[in-house]
Amino acid sequence: MRNILLASTLFLAAQSPFTAAHAQGVPQSSDPAVLTPERVFANPSLAGPVAKGVSLSPDGELVAFLRSREDDVDVLDLWAAPTGEGEPFKLIDARALVPDAGELSEAEKARRERMRISARGVVEYSWDEQGRYILAPLEGDVFLAEREGGAVRRLTETEADEIDAKVSPDGNYVSWVRDQDLVVYDLAANRETAVTTDGEGLITWATAEFIAQEEMDRDTGYWWSPDERYIALQRTDESTVDVIPRLDITGGGASVIEQRYPRAGRPNAVVELYVHDRQTGRRTKVDLGANTDIYLARVNWSADGGTLYVQRQSRDQKTLDLLSVDPATGASKVIVTQRSDAWVPLNHDFKALDDGTFIWSSEESGWKHLYLYDRDGRRLRAITSGDWPVKALNGVNQETGEVFFTASMRDGQELPIEQQLFRTSLREAMTPVAVTPAGGWWSASVNRTGTAFVGNYSDLNTPSQSGLYRADGTFVRWIEQNRLDATHPYWPYASRRGEVTFGTLESHGETLVWQMTTPPGFDASKSYPVVMQVYGGPSGGGVKRAWQSANNQLLTEAGYIVFRLDNRGEGDRSAAFKQALHLKMGQPEIEDQVLAANYLRSLPFVDDDRIAMMGWSYGGFMSLMAITEPKMGLASAIAGAPPTEWSLYDTHYTERFMSTPELNVEGYAASDAIPRLPNMTGRLLLLHGMADDNVIFENSTRVINALQENSQPFEMMLYPGQRHGVRGNERQLQQWRTYLDFLDRTIGSRAPAAQD
Repeated sequence: MRNILLASTLFLAAQSPFTAAHAQGVPQSSDPAVLTPERVFANPSLAGPVAKGVSLSPDGELVAFLRSREDDVDVLDLWAAPTGEGEPFKLIDARALVPDAGELSEAEKARRERMRISARGVVEYSWDEQGRYILAPLEGDVFLAEREGGAVRRLTETEADEIDAKVSPDGNYVSWVRDQDLVVYDLAANRETAVTTDGEGLITWATAEFIAQEEMDRDTGYWWSPDERYIALQRTDESTVDVIPRLDITGGGASVIEQRYPRAGRPNAVVELYVHDRQTGRRTKVDLGANTDIYLARVNWSADGGTLYVQRQSRDQKTLDLLSVDPATGASKVIVTQRSDAWVPLNHDFKALDDGTFIWSSEESGWKHLYLYDRDGRRLRAITSGDWPVKALNGVNQETGEVFFTASMRDGQELPIEQQLFRTSLREAMTPVAVTPAGGWWSASVNRTGTAFVGNYSDLNTPSQSGLYRADGTFVRWIEQNRLDATHPYWPYASRRGEVTFGTLESHGETLVWQMTTPPGFDASKSYPVVMQVYGGPSGGGVKRAWQSANNQLLTEAGYIVFRLDNRGEGDRSAAFKQALHLKMGQPEIEDQVLAANYLRSLPFVDDDRIAMMGWSYGGFMSLMAITEPKMGLASAIAGAPPTEWSLYDTHYTERFMSTPELNVEGYAASDAIPRLPNMTGRLLLLHGMADDNVIFENSTRVINALQENSQPFEMMLYPGQRHGVRGNERQLQQWRTYLDFLDRTIGSRAPAAQD
């Protein structure tokens, strides 16, 4: 369950489409500075010119990035900019190459849903390691842009979609998956060759299975060796997975999808790993052990291509083995094992170095840190340490021995609301040095040599900016400065941003962080309703000293205080902080949210009787749990696409935190929303996409049925054709008109408490 906060839409009761602003709770003002839903969900985007997917060419001389079109924010073009002199230029114009984008295949729709890609056009791209080409899949076909001259070459024009396209490390080949088989295209010979030919039905080659895409943050199923001789590729057999019939209801009708969906406690797909030798044409099976009920977690090559490293995770996720594999024979041996009494988290911190050593992270100290190992898995030294977690390994300069990583830390102390890029040494113990300034939220993409990085930054007063920097943090040039000035699309509304404050609460020895945004013209002598935004589940956390979404301003413009708390279990914190919800999801999280509600009621400017909660996905589950918790005392709650009974959800996510329904009967029962419904303290707004293939619709229909059987009133909005997130400006405009209407009637100006 990848984090979706309020990325979907809600309910519009039984009213007609929006006709009068007041009827929907939209702020009434002739002041153009008042932000409205109509402006938020219109072009150009209020976020300004934000560069997406920024990356440096391997030689560091060119920056590529995705930029939304001014005439359609949902379509992306590929841009590039020299790192020295020169202006950015459009490399691939999506509309020019494919003027009439057709319907994507179901496989590509599902893959994009797993990757949370909602845009069209150029949604991903990749460099070859020589920096000669940029490969860009576009609307189901594959295009190759040459760096010299900028010529764009179309490689495919087929009825079937080519998915997960890659350019080989030396730029001699392009590969993709078509109709469940892997294909390699020789750029010199202009000829494609099928690597596999028997992919059909329940057998798929070179594609990450559903559970890997949705829950393991693994979006590919094949890996080129650095010398282009080998391709490691997975074979997936879904015949063992239960068929869960799922209605796919659109505005034009309905169909039944026989979805292979691995529910908690039930069988997974059988995944095997092979190595294809391009010199001999032979395919060799990798020895992953006798037990087939495991997860293929990660696959990496050594720098010389002589060793294949495979991370194998046990079904209960308490053991993670690193295998060293001989690609010629498939023989493997375990060289490192990580264990936990709760679960061992997956990450992307594995890095094979040129001298045969490798970097990998572990939480064995109670915090995630980086360690250096020799080629046989013997630990050589800790690279980082302290009571704070490494967020990610970002890059290595193997000549200087510098290691770059991101962390939420200042002066050796954890600081969850900020994030910076740091450097330390691969060779000797040293205190990490901050590469980027403190005070906001940084992410970074370091080039392969560790000599430069693209830094993305924002803070409360700075929209997302992208710049090019040297490894020591020296600024080189803007990629997208996105300056908040009179030319910025958000500028007319900036003066009415609410004030954001941060604070902490203590719960069971853990420090919880919160943020509060007050409405424009806030007067502490008055009383205000509060909207508690929530996700609550295992994620990166939502309380950040970063640019705030324009969506939040719609709530403050409507007169609400907006409050968010990152409860135990949420955020990249210590192992103990994350594992607080182990075997009991929905319990410590709600306990912490009760603590937050009590804190809010202690404030003189909060109306005790007008507090609501809103959330989507895990946040929808939290909203349901909160509205049925008498100690919360909520007046209303908005629950979008909520998991309502965890045995209906998938294996890898659910079993990581809850074990199986058979082994944790009490925990599953306590997290079921149905028995709690008679305890509802206020009005409920329930909504769901009618083609959701992640949190399937049954999660909501069982709540609908129970509420009706209990004769309990509630409100509902269903979204035909929408999956786990609701997409497009039109529907999201309806979403926020709906939000504002429901909140206005339950805690706002039309709420009974407000009228008394």
